[in-house]
Amino acid sequence: MTAVRPLTLDDIAEQRVYEREREEFRRRVIAVKKLRRVTVGPVVTLTFESRMTMRFQVQEMARAERMTTDQQIQHELDVYNRLLPAPGELSATLFLELVSEEELRTWLHRLVGIERSCEVRIGTGDAVETIVSSPEEEHESHLTRRETTSAVHYVRFRLDEDQVATFGHRPVTLAVNHPAYPDGLPGVVLGEATRAELVGDLAGE
Repeated sequence: MTAVRPLTLDDIAEQRVYEREREEFRRRVIAVKKLRRVTVGPVVTLTFESRMTMRFQVQEMARAERMTTDQQIQHELDVYNRLLPAPGELSATLFLELVSEEELRTWLHRLVGIERSCEVRIGTGDAVETIVSSPEEEHESHLTRRETTSAVHYVRFRLDEDQVATFGHRPVTLAVNHPAYPDGLPGVVLGEATRAELVGDLAGE
């Protein structure tokens, strides 16, 4: 396995160049994100991140904020490169899809600890292997309120060599095993196209 190559300044197009390629690039990213986005239960969605999705995030941030200097863009690269999966890892952005004040009041209090409650399950029956999510350390360090959670988390699933080897050949389920979220069980079985995308992540492609 090889590490995913970090994004550099050379990967980020200058704004005029990006405007010319943006529509096509955005179409490609949307198509890929459809495969990488998995909804589990009524409010939890995970989007598995890759070099392409992170480049899109940086390009869009630079566009929205009108960033023109290398220093500004490098700061964004430093942030988003931390979210790239290491070899043998899956990296995901966890969203709580909450649209009303009532939902925010209900779920942000109820789902404390959600970032440590997601599970990737490889196999079926008695042969299931379970990999539990862990939070991205830098993001977690900024979460100081223990009685409520954030609507966005960054999480990782760390697989061992045997789990990486079997990931592409056995059924894979994404579940949320949180006591206040029974709809997260039994989870969602990943489609073949989604699993193929994630096999690439595990291999560092």
